[in-house]
Amino acid sequence: MPQSFMFTDRVFIITGSTKGIGYATAELLAAAGASVVISSRKAENCQQALESIQSTGGSALAVPCHVGSEEQLQNLIERTVDHFGRLDGLVCNAASNPVYGPSSKVDYSAFELIMRNNVYSAQRLAALAAGHLPPGGSIVLISSIAGLMGSRLIGTYGLSKSAEMQLVRNLALELGGQGIRVNGVAPGLIETDFSKALMSNQALLDKIKSDSALGRVGQPQDIARVVAFLLSDAAGYVTGQTIIADGGTTIADPF
Repeated sequence: MPQSFMFTDRVFIITGSTKGIGYATAELLAAAGASVVISSRKAENCQQALESIQSTGGSALAVPCHVGSEEQLQNLIERTVDHFGRLDGLVCNAASNPVYGPSSKVDYSAFELIMRNNVYSAQRLAALAAGHLPPGGSIVLISSIAGLMGSRLIGTYGLSKSAEMQLVRNLALELGGQGIRVNGVAPGLIETDFSKALMSNQALLDKIKSDSALGRVGQPQDIARVVAFLLSDAAGYVTGQTIIADGGTTIADPF
């Protein structure tokens, strides 16, 4: 494998990494030589993911963290640097979507939760990480094609993901002078626990498959490979971008 795609001696934090896209990303990075920090709200889930990666020879640390907590975000960064002595990249994958339905009917508590966990947490964690990242360091935010399209079902979630794409652009400008790159990935429908409500809607699932250029929904590994590219030296001149990885859903023929 070309050296630009290897991650030997590098350390990456991945939030929401006990399952789905986050775990697939941690697993891939560890297999390519990186040390990965597994993080999600529940300690037992973190431990299970940690043991799974270590069982195949990967280097990992588990740090439980609720991304809505300032104190826990700080602890995540501090524990990582104390343990490994460095930090090379951050993947903000953890997200919340407690409601399905019209955004005009979402109450304030749900709205605040979505925006805090999906947008502010990424902004804050990026700021905390930036003080430790070296030139060549990289931050990747996991957004969604829901941020590019209107939706009657997940409109508030889409609003947060649209804001995340703007955050990518802002952070890329703000941190570029330090040699830090910031990019995003906007997945389409990926088969994970997070998307169960959508995956269980057979009519919706059939429509997405028929509209998609590739005729299928995505798998976590599909997104993990895009994230790995953005973290790698191969993407050394890429910053401020959000890569759409949706199997061609957003280019669907409207006729």
